[in-house]
Amino acid sequence: MKIAKRLSQVKPSATMAISEKAKSIPGVLSFALGEPDFSTPENICAAARAAIDGGEHHYTPPAGTPALREAIAARLKADLGLDYTPDQICASNGAKHTLINAFMAIVDPGDEVVILAPYWVSYADQVKLAGGTPVVVPTTVENDFQPDPEAVARKMTRRTVAVLINSPSNPTGAIIADETIRALATLVVERDLWLVSDEIYDKIVFDGNRSLSPATLGAEAQAHTILVNGCSKTYAMTGWRMGWAAAPQRVIKAMGNYQSQTTSNASSISQAAALEALTGPQDAVEQMRQEFERRRDYLIPRLRQIPDLEVSNPGGAFYAFPKVSAYFGRELRGRKIKDCLDLCDYLLEEGKVGFVPGEAFGAPEYLRISFACSLDQLEEGMDRLERALRQ
Repeated sequence: MKIAKRLSQVKPSATMAISEKAKSIPGVLSFALGEPDFSTPENICAAARAAIDGGEHHYTPPAGTPALREAIAARLKADLGLDYTPDQICASNGAKHTLINAFMAIVDPGDEVVILAPYWVSYADQVKLAGGTPVVVPTTVENDFQPDPEAVARKMTRRTVAVLINSPSNPTGAIIADETIRALATLVVERDLWLVSDEIYDKIVFDGNRSLSPATLGAEAQAHTILVNGCSKTYAMTGWRMGWAAAPQRVIKAMGNYQSQTTSNASSISQAAALEALTGPQDAVEQMRQEFERRRDYLIPRLRQIPDLEVSNPGGAFYAFPKVSAYFGRELRGRKIKDCLDLCDYLLEEGKVGFVPGEAFGAPEYLRISFACSLDQLEEGMDRLERALRQ
């Protein structure tokens, strides 16, 4: 019996795989998963319980309840000054689901999507699942992972249908500079392409920064932008699976049609929780952001004390992405480290610390460290990392 060829190109999530392997080794501290270690705020949980008690147990419209889509539009207006109507919003089972909906709506077989590397592990595979080809434009730690718009333009062909950006970035934490966002927005408008903007970390920013949404750069830029966001990172709601897109009505309709034939609607209870998250008190958002910044401020100087690591200072999200290629080719007790996969296996088995190798992000000279964990765990983990690397 056959398995569809489209799945032969798709790899399982590297972050999940490393996390599961770490759990199988006693005493390992894992820094693999990218999810807040905080509990979902109580007002949000209370809204979910009220929805259960109130009988909200049934199907909703595929694109989400009218109340939730109105709340998403209102939040975009309050936060970004953007005007969207509810029929320009599609709520889904997390931002990951929103992204595959978008690619299925805009990508035909043979089309190309330009992706900036390092990239989140699912981007390239999702483009492939939609029948498209990911075209990668690399960035490096030496320029703080800032993309070059001219390099993006050189990668475009007549088959290009979209450019995908993620700011703040998973895995680097980099915030794309305003002038670069403007240049990319101009590029997609001139060539009549889509700009898919994954803004899931937009509230987790440091040093008084903010990440510019391309949809705010005027009517034409907004008309070419598919803005993706959700509750997972901002409100510590990873398990609730609640994301959304805001975009022109025609693409939202296509995404909703696709979703209606795959998952139908997102969970009615999660939608009620998301409604409270967006319309209720926002104090917890700032409290979590401050704690992530405190951890960042410990981690980066600590990593810079370790010989032969090169690391930038992330402007947002909760990841560090050090360059570790100086360790490739070294040996310990006959064990040779050929690449980052070998290095992460060594650190897991000998150092008892789990990280995601950069190969998963299209950047094989690096590894990702999530600091969505306690400061005590960070301190112990970095001690273990340093001991293992100094060997």
